[in-house]
Amino acid sequence: MKLRVLGCSGGIGGALRTTSFLLDHDILLDAGTGVGDLSLEELRCIDHVFVTHSHLDHVAFIPFLVDTVGALRSQPLTLHATAETLDILRTHLFNWKLWPDFTAIPNAQAPYLRYHTLHPGQPVRLDGRSLRCLPADHVVPAVGYQVDSGQGSLVFTGDTAPCDALWQAVNRIRNLRYLIIETAFSNAEAGLAAVSKHLTPDLLAGELAKLRVKPEIFITHLKPVDGASTMEEVSTVAAAHAPRMLEQGQILEF
Repeated sequence: MKLRVLGCSGGIGGALRTTSFLLDHDILLDAGTGVGDLSLEELRCIDHVFVTHSHLDHVAFIPFLVDTVGALRSQPLTLHATAETLDILRTHLFNWKLWPDFTAIPNAQAPYLRYHTLHPGQPVRLDGRSLRCLPADHVVPAVGYQVDSGQGSLVFTGDTAPCDALWQAVNRIRNLRYLIIETAFSNAEAGLAAVSKHLTPDLLAGELAKLRVKPEIFITHLKPVDGASTMEEVSTVAAAHAPRMLEQGQILEF
């Protein structure tokens, strides 16, 4: 199984793209601005979008994706998320005011988009691959994901503050190869991180101290303005875990 990083920045500017990952050729894990770099044929092949939470940097290109390829597909695109996140997207995005409701276009019997509600502990199995939502703690309802190829697993935390339940789940994954975890703010912005429920390097170090397995660790969601200096702080306080910065265009195989 391959994960291709379409976007992993906490902002935009130049070549930077926000959170979006392509799993193999047919699954998106979040759908930030990085989705816009895919070709029309690559977009048409996407059958599933798994969403961590409803913030725009993670869902902004779902509306454009559905609008672009809906008429080119024989089956609806499936949007997977928790009930709380789906309710937010129905109410505030696909509501005919901000964007059309594609669960009713061209008609309710053959729509371009359908919703699938995720439940904690219940994996979605797709052609030998398994995706399971994990606990997270953010300012809106949020989850992370375990993606299991059958040969190995990858965990993406999504956006989260410190969350003991997350590590209880992660520590039970015996085939964990990769951990992608956010660190949105520098230590100097600890107050902003607390209000917005993100991690700083110091908070990250505290979370990684709860880890009982040994995956390769990649840092995502760094802010463009001070991402380099934040990563330097991460490398200092979490040196024992050898974290690396996730890079756009990177491919992880597992």
